[in-house]
Amino acid sequence: MKTLVVFFSAEGTTAKVAKKLAEIKSADLFEIVPEQPYSEADLRWINPLARCNKEKLGKKDVPVTGKVQNFAEYDNIYIGFPIWYGSAPNVVNTFCKAYDWSGKKVYAFATSGGSGIGKTAEKLRPYLSGVETSRS
Repeated sequence: MKTLVVFFSAEGTTAKVAKKLAEIKSADLFEIVPEQPYSEADLRWINPLARCNKEKLGKKDVPVTGKVQNFAEYDNIYIGFPIWYGSAPNVVNTFCKAYDWSGKKVYAFATSGGSGIGKTAEKLRPYLSGVETSRS
């Protein structure tokens, strides 16, 4: 069985967790990178006009750079991201919509400065066509 750890990290926290998880699981690693990188101002969620807020509230797709090579070969996929408004950032949703998740087991993990993962996995599910979900 082949394992992949996919992650989006706005400020490096999720990247650290993803890299450690990939090491523990002997998994390949793929970083979700938005076409337009986030600036510090884009991530300032306390500003209602910040890019992260406009994307989340506007339910906008965020174009992604790069693709996972040989995605079909992976059986288990871990998806990591920071919690934004109680769910994954839109860039993660956009990434997920680009693949066929049929026959794959997907595990979500998240980092947060304050809130728990809550129903984040359930909110991600509509973007994972054909996925088999698991909790661990």
